[in-house]
Amino acid sequence: MARYIGGRVVQLVIIIFFISIVAFLLVHLLPGDPSTAILGPNDTAQARAELLRQLGLNKSLPLQYWTWISNVFHGNLGISFLTHQTVANAIGVAFPIDLELIIVSQLLAFLVAIPLALVAALRPNRLFDRIATTSTYAMLAVPTFVIAVILVLVVAVKIHIFPATGFNPIGQGLWQNLKTVLLPSIALAVGSVAIYYRLLRADLIATLQEDFITMARAKGLSTPYILLRHALRPSSFALLAGAGLSIGSLFTGAFVVEILFQLPGIGFQLIAAINSRDYLVVQGMALVAAIAYVVINFGVDILFTFLDPRIRRA
Repeated sequence: MARYIGGRVVQLVIIIFFISIVAFLLVHLLPGDPSTAILGPNDTAQARAELLRQLGLNKSLPLQYWTWISNVFHGNLGISFLTHQTVANAIGVAFPIDLELIIVSQLLAFLVAIPLALVAALRPNRLFDRIATTSTYAMLAVPTFVIAVILVLVVAVKIHIFPATGFNPIGQGLWQNLKTVLLPSIALAVGSVAIYYRLLRADLIATLQEDFITMARAKGLSTPYILLRHALRPSSFALLAGAGLSIGSLFTGAFVVEILFQLPGIGFQLIAAINSRDYLVVQGMALVAAIAYVVINFGVDILFTFLDPRIRRA
């Protein structure tokens, strides 16, 4: 087990190294000249030369990368030339918003998808199963931004239960915080519900045909006990894999919801930085988002080894 985890850690470090290279080179692929956006009306040849010297862009690419990655290891991701805020501070403000959105949305998705899949798999192709399957297909067909607009129109504008935009930190009170988080979390959870339901339902139907389930039924165990104690765990591996991919992608993939609800998360700030050519912010946030994605999936892989005895034996 230690050898397996050690090998996975080495792979993780190698992947993060290549991610850092891509994040560093990403700015050079952006259209336009970032110095023009930074200098604005003061864009002269002398000012541009001084700016390139300050940013280290007058050096070779390897030296630029070495300077940048050395600063990253010391926690220095640079300073935004538009807001004059450190990139680390901007990430520190944005990251908790994304983290809360992901936690709340995925809790909602699991709370809906798992019971639906358990009931549908118990009697496949019956009325409930058909209704649930058709509904989840509809959830996948509707884009997230459409769901977000509908939620704002119905819940915020018509009924006035939750605010349409803005974010209240949890320090201002749990309920005040949840009022600004629930609508975007529901918008993000809808797609996850459809994916999780379909993955878990398919695996549960297959698991319920296994011999050990027949043995459990022969012993007179109750159906809820069999579903929760014997069928759910071996059927959850595809669900966990899908959750890892879904959760990782939400760190930047939620930018549409963040823009609609005016939540200054990582995706929202990353899009704004790309539009304004604030390249140090682009580098820092792209690096953090990509590392978060691979670390989450690394954690899911390690979790598999504890949940599945077959992987431990292998």
